[in-house]
Amino acid sequence: MTLDILRKIGLSDGEMRVYEALLNLGSVPLNQIHEKVGIERRNIYDILNKLIERGLVTYISENRRRCFQLAHPNRLLGYLDEKKEHLEQLKQQVAKDIPDLVEQFEHARAEVSAEVYRGAEGIKAVWEDMLNYKDLRWIGSGMYVPTQFPVFFKHWDKRVTERKIKSVHLFRHERKSDPFARHFPGSRFLPPEFSGNPTVTVIFGNKVAQFLFGTALFAFVIESKELADNYRRYHKYLWENVAKP
Repeated sequence: MTLDILRKIGLSDGEMRVYEALLNLGSVPLNQIHEKVGIERRNIYDILNKLIERGLVTYISENRRRCFQLAHPNRLLGYLDEKKEHLEQLKQQVAKDIPDLVEQFEHARAEVSAEVYRGAEGIKAVWEDMLNYKDLRWIGSGMYVPTQFPVFFKHWDKRVTERKIKSVHLFRHERKSDPFARHFPGSRFLPPEFSGNPTVTVIFGNKVAQFLFGTALFAFVIESKELADNYRRYHKYLWENVAKP
């Protein structure tokens, strides 16, 4: 058992320390836990109560004194199953509220808006937004997200297929020999002159997103029907007159 595993299932630093102490000490009173972890006694009580509520710790009373001990480690699997079930229920509740939230969100939006996203989570947020549209037009695809975030892309691509989203790629020239590019049948490739810095443009709905996959990760999203229509015409021209199969 490593602290990293406990952290991944959602335990706090204090909970991890107490769990690890009980793993090493066995069934012990609170004062021995206190000596082992060095956390204030009242805080240890709070931590133990949380672990007891989760079913990860139990206790017995001996001579009016409580001795705490770990539940069987298999309980960690049961705890994860319960979290999964809770998240599924929460997901269903959120899904019911999404239409109302979208209506309020769209009502408050300006006709033209611009947003900046930073870092890996920012990039992923824009890609998640793309799943709300039925047509994606890419200019300068370099397969940066599939390469840098393969697990995220795998699940994202599965949802693209399930939702029957059309994804039309104009790949960078250097990706022509990459077998992965053939994952997108009917794609075309831009000439070498179009390759340069690692940037990609995507048009979806009334939005144009420009990604920068350099040392720092950025996404710039502009929502404007006029701009999106122009970029679609740009994509169409490149597709018909410049790019090659």
